[in-house]
Amino acid sequence: MSALIEEIKKMDTASISDAMDKLGIPCGLLGIQAVIPGRKICGEAFTVHYVPCGMVKGTVGDFLDEVQPGQVVVIDNAGRNYCTVWGDIMTYTAKTKGVEGTLIDGVCRDVNGIEELGYGIYTKGKYMVTGKERVEVDAVNVPVAISGVQVRPGDIILGDDSGALCIPKEVAEQVLEIAKGIEETEQKIIAEVKKGSTLKEARAKLGYHHLQSKE
Repeated sequence: MSALIEEIKKMDTASISDAMDKLGIPCGLLGIQAVIPGRKICGEAFTVHYVPCGMVKGTVGDFLDEVQPGQVVVIDNAGRNYCTVWGDIMTYTAKTKGVEGTLIDGVCRDVNGIEELGYGIYTKGKYMVTGKERVEVDAVNVPVAISGVQVRPGDIILGDDSGALCIPKEVAEQVLEIAKGIEETEQKIIAEVKKGSTLKEARAKLGYHHLQSKE
């Protein structure tokens, strides 16, 4: 799997998204953006599910001890923007452990510390208020929802400056193959334009408008 992940990491999210469209599988995680531009991430998902605290207050970050090097922490905080579930202590710990990155359906804080450590994190925003005694972890490594897309443990997360997406592990190899073909065709279109072709002619010749059409 590590070799496959390295190959997927070489791709951009646009090509992977088009490949997923061709298979008819939703993948784009709407609203999730890189907190620090230029920090691309790709790895298997370690999923975490949060709920609001009840009468007895639970914990928020102890799960990090279970995350393996190369994994991406995927946190379903249901898009909550009133409290954070990730900050500088967790960033330092994750970076030290060799964790690939973090993706949150929600917000993070301590952005300066994250930037200094060069850690890849993708969220729906930034907000300083702690999640302690507001939300708690109720499950790890279960299917979660990020922007309405299911993410399961072991699914592959890819994030770049265009956003983030999830590739179901069963179709990862097929998606990579299709995405490579799409990128190759797009480069051929550019080459045709460089030779003097109009964009319309080049696109028609190489079937651009149907590259992502469902098979």
